[in-house]
Amino acid sequence: MRKLNMDELNRVSVENFIQLDKLPVICVLDNVRSQHNIGSIFRTSDAFRIEELYLCGITATPPNREINKSALGATESVKWQYFDETSKAVNKLKDAGYKVIAIEQAVDSTNLEDYFPDVSEKIALVFGNEVTGVSESVMEIVDACVEIPQFGTKHSFNVSVSAAIVLYHFYTRFKSYLQ
Repeated sequence: MRKLNMDELNRVSVENFIQLDKLPVICVLDNVRSQHNIGSIFRTSDAFRIEELYLCGITATPPNREINKSALGATESVKWQYFDETSKAVNKLKDAGYKVIAIEQAVDSTNLEDYFPDVSEKIALVFGNEVTGVSESVMEIVDACVEIPQFGTKHSFNVSVSAAIVLYHFYTRFKSYLQ
């Protein structure tokens, strides 16, 4: 066995990527403080071709050297917007017909492995701050809450790991959009 070289990976250019169909998913970052986490989520969003990232509150925005360290250029391919308050982003999404889902540990949350999104819906996924999670004010206005099952001694995943797990789950359900 051998690893594929860069030419064999058949990656598209940024210009071509922008023209490709995207998953009907928007990620909302609710006050994510680590610029490395933000960059990692940009990179994962590129990998799964999500529609857009909404960067909210204290979440840093490109251009940013620290974000670029982990994004590795994904800030050029993934569309993004900034909102000073996460609730403004969530309300805009709801007005546009998106189902807004918090990724959080909460009363009455649905286990990720038991969550089967309706592929006819547009979805927005809210990922919270590394310490405090999704803000209470946002939890009050989301449509649903999904929780990633965990079985160890720690009570949470890193936000960029959570985004990767959840986006892969949604990719497996929506991949028919990626022609």
